Amino acid sequence: MVQLTLPRNSTVTEGKVWDKPEGATNLREYRIYRWNPDDGRNPRVDTYFIDADDCGPMVLDGLIYIKDKVDPTLTFRRSCREGICGSCAMNIDGTNTLACTKGMDEIAGDVVKIYPLPHMAVVKDLVPDLTRFYAQHRSIEPWLKTVSPAPEKEWLQSHDDRVKLDGLYECILCACCSTSCPSYWWNGDRYLGPAILLQAYRWLIDSRDEATGERLDNLEDPFRLYRCHTIMNCSEACPKGLNPAKAIAEIKKMMVERRV
Repeated sequence: MVQLTLPRNSTVTEGKVWDKPEGATNLREYRIYRWNPDDGRNPRVDTYFIDADDCGPMVLDGLIYIKDKVDPTLTFRRSCREGICGSCAMNIDGTNTLACTKGMDEIAGDVVKIYPLPHMAVVKDLVPDLTRFYAQHRSIEPWLKTVSPAPEKEWLQSHDDRVKLDGLYECILCACCSTSCPSYWWNGDRYLGPAILLQAYRWLIDSRDEATGERLDNLEDPFRLYRCHTIMNCSEACPKGLNPAKAIAEIKKMMVERRV
């Protein structure tokens, strides 16, 4: 029988249990993935306790409480705190989502379990390396491309054409959908993933863009587009309620239609 084992340094160990805040009567337990590339140690899960009466209601509020009052070495990304920037995307209670819009009261049970986005290289603690993800976004050239002379004032668009972009332009590139996709886990070096393909479709159907054929040529590849197997994890994971799977299906439809 074939036996498969993970590298020794990939084993996640039990970490430190930090002291409970003195005098707190409304405690919430956080179990957080920790890894520091500089100390040579295996990843671990540390246990913290926050005073829920001295903290905001969101998971991100708890992380900020820990960093400010318990352990300043804890590392994570955050910025807008309004579900707009996508910085605080992480795996919370087994689901990829935004820490700033996930309420502690939405967590099943008493323990908040937090890990970095899955199947991404980790920079430190809860910070994934998104270098390849951003390079893939850049590869689809996400800007208006035209050959017509620039108008004196602005490119015009009808109301009906503008409505077609709803459900696409709202993507904040948090990577929650792509990192929930098994096809992206297995082929992330060649498959663009749901987030980037949703962005690609946004420009494909923009009535002002004049590079549709060029954009489709760029996607016509066994891996860049066609590794999608419609598992639907992406649409389930999107914290903005978007549907990347539908956008990918529409791109495939465009590929067929231009050959007919």
